[in-house]
Amino acid sequence: MNSALVSCGIELPKAFLGAKVVSNGGSHPNNTCSDTTKLFNSTRNYPRISCSDDRGSRLRLAAIAADKETKVGQLDQELRSESGHDAVNGSVNGAVNGATNGATNGAIKRRETIIEEPESISPYDSSVPLRPRSILNYMNEVKYFLTDDGGPPRWFSPIVPPPPADAPTLFFLPGMDGTGLGLIMHYESLGRLFNMQCLHIPVRDRTPFAGLLKIAEEAVLAEHKHRPKSPIYLLGDSLGGTLALALAARNPKLDLVLIVANPATSFDRSQLQPHFPLLQVTPSELYGVVPYLLSFIMGDPIKMAEAQVKQDASPVDRALQMRESLLSLLPTLPTLADVVPKDSLVWKLELLHSAALYANSRLHAVRAQVLVLASGNDQMLPSADEAERLRKILPNCRTRYFKESGHTLLLEGGLNLASVIKGAGIYRRGRNIDYVTDFVIPTQAEFDDAYNKYAKLIWQATSPVFFSTKDTGKVEQNLSNVPNDRPVLFVGNHMYMGLDLSLIIYQMFKERGIMIRGLAHPMLFETKMEEDLQEGTMPDLFREFGAVPVSGNSMFKLLKKGYSTLLYPGGAREALHRKGETHKIFWPKRSEFVRMAARFGVTIVPVSTVGEDDLLDIILDLDDLRRIPTFEERFVYPITNIRGDLNEDVGDQSLHLPFAAPKLTPGRLYIKFGKPIVTAGREKELQPDRAQAQAIYKQVESAVEEGLEYLQWKRQEDPYREFVPRFLYEQRAGGNKQAPTFKP
Repeated sequence: MNSALVSCGIELPKAFLGAKVVSNGGSHPNNTCSDTTKLFNSTRNYPRISCSDDRGSRLRLAAIAADKETKVGQLDQELRSESGHDAVNGSVNGAVNGATNGATNGAIKRRETIIEEPESISPYDSSVPLRPRSILNYMNEVKYFLTDDGGPPRWFSPIVPPPPADAPTLFFLPGMDGTGLGLIMHYESLGRLFNMQCLHIPVRDRTPFAGLLKIAEEAVLAEHKHRPKSPIYLLGDSLGGTLALALAARNPKLDLVLIVANPATSFDRSQLQPHFPLLQVTPSELYGVVPYLLSFIMGDPIKMAEAQVKQDASPVDRALQMRESLLSLLPTLPTLADVVPKDSLVWKLELLHSAALYANSRLHAVRAQVLVLASGNDQMLPSADEAERLRKILPNCRTRYFKESGHTLLLEGGLNLASVIKGAGIYRRGRNIDYVTDFVIPTQAEFDDAYNKYAKLIWQATSPVFFSTKDTGKVEQNLSNVPNDRPVLFVGNHMYMGLDLSLIIYQMFKERGIMIRGLAHPMLFETKMEEDLQEGTMPDLFREFGAVPVSGNSMFKLLKKGYSTLLYPGGAREALHRKGETHKIFWPKRSEFVRMAARFGVTIVPVSTVGEDDLLDIILDLDDLRRIPTFEERFVYPITNIRGDLNEDVGDQSLHLPFAAPKLTPGRLYIKFGKPIVTAGREKELQPDRAQAQAIYKQVESAVEEGLEYLQWKRQEDPYREFVPRFLYEQRAGGNKQAPTFKP
C-alpha cells in the first residue's frame, strides 16, 4: 500500500492510479482521449485522491467548526472528552485557534485573559513535528506513481496535519515528471498554510496541453464556487508554470495568486533546443544513461543532496553527511528512466513547446498576483532572463532569485517554500492581506534557518548578554523575569539599523517561548523598489516573522489578538541617527501606546540595548548627505514621512541608505529588560486620563534611559567586553559556552 495516496478515508491500492473513471464512476479500460475538442466537451468525473481516515476526520471537524463558528482545537477537545479520550495536550502544526500553548522546554501556562488567543500557534506546541525530507523521499515514493495506465490525470492531497479551517487552497501543477510529487520536500510546511491538491499525470498519459488546462480550470472553478471569498493559489513548476499562467489569463476575474518556479514559457529559448532531436534517435540500449545526464541538467545533485545535511552541524559533520547523502542518491537516479521513459520524454518536449506557445500568446490577459521563482543555475531553461521578462510584462509580478539553484528548484536543499511565500508577503486568507490575522508563527526549522542566515554571525561576533529585572528592581542575567502569562508590549531604544532585532526575537522565543511581533516602517512592505531578480532580503525576514506596518490600528489589532509586540517609539529617526547620537532616544511626546496597553491589560516592559558604539562607525549620516550636492536625491528614499505632523526633531524621519562600517574587533551587545509595568486593572484610570497615561509614558522613557546608563556603566566591568579575549575564551570552550560578563 502507498502511504502517500488515499481516497475517501480508505487507503488505495497502487493499481488505483491505473483506473480510468468515466462520468458514471465506472472503470474504463481504454486509453484516455487525446482529441482536444472531445476532451473539452466531455463531462468526465475524475477521481480526487484525498486524505487518510485520520486527516479526513480532522477536516470534517474543521468544517463543523467553521459552520458553528467555533474553534477547531476546542471542538476537537470537546469531542474527544465526550468520547472518553484524554484532552489534547498541544496541537498539530497549522491548527487554528483554541490550541493549548507550549514552550521550548516545557508547557507554558495557558493565558487567562480576556484577550483573544493568537490564531497561530508555536511550533513547540506540535505533537506531530515536521519531518525532514530530501530527494530520496521523492525517489522512494515515485515508484508507486508509475503504473502504466495512460491516464487520466487526477488530483491527490498529501497526508499532512490539517491547516487552519479558513486556509486557502493551493493547486500544485507539476513539471515534466508529471507525478505531482515535486512538492514532497514541502508537504508539511505548506500544509500549515494551505489545503493542498496536487495534479498527477500518469507516465503514459497523452492528454494535450489544452486538456490539462481544462482539468485544472474545472478544479479551480469548483473551488471558487465552493469558497468564493477565498483566494486560490496556483503553484506551477516548469510546465505547470505555463498551465498556471494560461489559467489565470482565461480567468482574469478570479482571485488567483500564482507562484511559478522556472516557468517553461521560455522553452523556445532553451539552451538544449539543438539537442532535443537527438533524444528521438537515441537507441533504447543507450537511453538508460539519459536520466543521469538529465539529472545534472535539470537539477544540481549536490543541491539535492544538501537537503539532508544539518545546517548547524560542524564543517566536518556536514562534509560526512553530504558524502552519505550523495552516495545514497546516486543509485536511485535510474528511477528517472521510469519516471520519464523515452517515448514520454519526446511527447513531453512537444507538450512543453505547445504549452509555451499557448501561455505566451495570452500573457497580456493575466491580472493575477504573480511570484516568479527563478534559478540562476538552470541548465535547461533561461529562467533568470525569463523572470525579468515576465516582471516587465505582467502588471502584478514580482520575483525571487536563487542564484545557485538548478531547474528542479523545488527538489533542492536550501529552499523553504513556505518561508518564501510568507516573506514575499503574498500569503492571505481573504481578498486583501491582513498582516495581523494572516500571520502563521514560524516553525522551528524556519527559526533555525533565519538564525543561521541573519543572526548567527552577529551573535558570534557580539556574544550578546541578556538581563531582566524582578519586581523588586533586582537585575539578573537571564530572561526569567519577563512575564509570559499574558501579552507584553516591549518598548525600547532603536539600535542603529536595528542590528539587535533578530537577536532579541530569537532569544525571547528560545528562552521564554514568547513570539514577539514588531511594528515596522511601512516602507518594508512596499515592493516598488524591488529588483528584477530580487533575492531574499531583510524585509522578507521581517514579514515572515510577523512584522506589521506601524500604525495605531496595527497595534490595536496585535494587542487585541493577544500577540506580544515590540515598539520603537523613536522610529527611523532613532534607527538612522546622526554621529554623536549613540544611545540617545528620540521619542515623540505621545502616550497612545500606554493607553492602548491599558485597554487590553497588557504588561509594558522597557528594553535598553547598548553596544553599537563598539560595533559600528558611522561614515556618512543624513546631515552629511544633505551637505553633498545631489547625494540627498540619490541616497534618500522618496517616501512619505509618517511623522511629518511633528515639528520636533523626532519628526525628521527621512529614510536613507546607511553609510557605516563594522569595526574589525567588535565589542559586545548588552540588552536589559526593565521592571514590568502592569496595566491590567487600570483601564478606567489610564484610558480617559491623559495625564495619568503621560506619567506612565515618562516612567517607561525614564526606565529605558536608566537602563542605557546602567549598561554603559556596568559594561566597563566586563572582562570580555573586547573581542579578542572573548573570542579566545569561547573557542577554548569549544564554541558552545558563552564568555561570562559583569555581575549585575
